[in-house]
Amino acid sequence: MRLQIFLLYLATWSLIAVTPGPAVMCAMAQASRYGFRSSVAGITGIQCGNLLFFIWIALGLAALLEAATSAFTVLRMVGAAYLFYLGLRIIIASFLRPSVRAAPSTLAPPAQRSLFLQGLLIQLTNPKALLFVSALLPQFIEPRRPVIFQLVILGIVTILIDTVVLTFYAFFAGRGVQAFRASQIGPWLQRTLGAALVFFGFRLLFTRK
Repeated sequence: MRLQIFLLYLATWSLIAVTPGPAVMCAMAQASRYGFRSSVAGITGIQCGNLLFFIWIALGLAALLEAATSAFTVLRMVGAAYLFYLGLRIIIASFLRPSVRAAPSTLAPPAQRSLFLQGLLIQLTNPKALLFVSALLPQFIEPRRPVIFQLVILGIVTILIDTVVLTFYAFFAGRGVQAFRASQIGPWLQRTLGAALVFFGFRLLFTRK
């Protein structure tokens, strides 16, 4: 892989990663509800989703998605429905706990496996991510050079950048809730994040290939 192509991909993915989307909102929502440490499980799940994408594209996922419009539609609807569910659950839970002022810490987190699967499912059913691996990513691969080697490099870069960005968002989301907990701003932050997940659900629902 030529250095110019690598740097171009690095810049492109960095811009995509810092743009808020379902994965960012998932990490922030988990951090604001259960604390930063708990959100690490969800971030790990999201990165496992990214890893699977690179494995799938190596096996010909791009060609499959190009031909299977119905499969893309199903994934889009499942992803949107799951974002609706998560967003509404966060919003409802924030109203069911009005005595946040007296709470000494964040909510007791569910099992790490649950948070991990939540992040994984959000990423795997995200049509925006599927479009990225099926349409944008192949543009950075040089067919005359070893494809697997290039995918390994791009995969490592993608996961590293995405992990740093999501960790940054989750850390400040968790710190924000802790700082504002006494003033009851924490529940409103959770409601905002929940509403954002619902918004992205609608956005994905109307995504067209």
